[in-house]
Amino acid sequence: MFEYFPGNYVWNLGVVATLNSGGLIDEVDRACRPIKEAAAQGEDAGTPDFLRAWTALTDQLVGQAEEAEKAGHTRTAGQLYSRATNYLCQAERMLAHSDENRVPTYRRVLELAQKAFDLQDTRITRVAIPYQGTTLPAYFSAAPATDAGPAPVIILVNGLDSAKEHMYSSGHWAELAARGISCLMLDQPGTGEALRLQGLTARIDTEVWAGAAVDFLEARDDVDADRIGIVGWSLGGYFAPRAAAFEKRLALCVAWGANHNWGAVQRRRLEREGERPVPHYWEHVLWVWGHDDLATFIEFADGVHLDGVVEHITVPFLIAHGENDRQIPLDYAHRSYEQAVNSPRRELRVFTPEEGATEHIGLDHLPHVSTFVADWVADVFAELPTRARS
Repeated sequence: MFEYFPGNYVWNLGVVATLNSGGLIDEVDRACRPIKEAAAQGEDAGTPDFLRAWTALTDQLVGQAEEAEKAGHTRTAGQLYSRATNYLCQAERMLAHSDENRVPTYRRVLELAQKAFDLQDTRITRVAIPYQGTTLPAYFSAAPATDAGPAPVIILVNGLDSAKEHMYSSGHWAELAARGISCLMLDQPGTGEALRLQGLTARIDTEVWAGAAVDFLEARDDVDADRIGIVGWSLGGYFAPRAAAFEKRLALCVAWGANHNWGAVQRRRLEREGERPVPHYWEHVLWVWGHDDLATFIEFADGVHLDGVVEHITVPFLIAHGENDRQIPLDYAHRSYEQAVNSPRRELRVFTPEEGATEHIGLDHLPHVSTFVADWVADVFAELPTRARS
């Protein structure tokens, strides 16, 4: 993995995620160069410096975008707003839950993303999924294929620390759209806007919110209700398989990172075994799951696993994992594959150092994993029948 900040895995992860989600190396270098010394102080201490540096870059791009928009150069403005969204979203991801800048920064991310949609990615719209007396925020990317009728759709779900704006920046929705597949980029409970602005925390029984997303999609005229799949990255490698095991309307499942036993990973992290994905890690984890005591939470987290769960998956199931994933053991990918005995088409794809995409969820070569997943999804959907709509 490209390591801009030697010895600081968490900050390096943010840098490669940004670069592999449309960031430009010159812009990223200009943001990172002034904070090299701060990075050497550890993953937690310098996060305010990280925010200031990346906000300065964001401000510069926004100024350029506004000038381009005034001149009528809407494509250029849209590209600038899109990159600004990417940069500021990564900076927000690094902040502690208790940081007073977190919510204002995220609100600005939402505004920048909407400007990018309005000017550049007009097939992406903001939607709200009815869920237990409230709604779950999401972006819906309508594939061009929907102009001719209903199309298949993927529900793309977050991990522990991502948001739907990370999904947007990743471009995975565009890879799906090019293959005739729409995408619902969902901030499920415990992630993104659902957590930050609505206080909705994560839950073990992910089939509940997944079922709400399926209900929403089935009601749309542009969705082929027989071809709704779910893809989850990072901790989504637990969320998505759990959902597919018990929400039987889902037609396929992808674990983009095999988070087979996330509870066991937490016990390892208590012993400082394996890398952590974000600064201020335990504060973040307790926030996501709605707990306030670490000891109690660790006992609760023992229930976040897929043993006895993936056996209930009865649809095609892909597990994609990096050979050098420093957060989630490769053994978990094999365990998910070995236990998914009732999937009619199970596949394990391990990405190697020779090809890249060998780190956590392939962030070191994200487009390589993204296109592989999109091709697999397209192949599976092509084999499934399309329901005739009256």
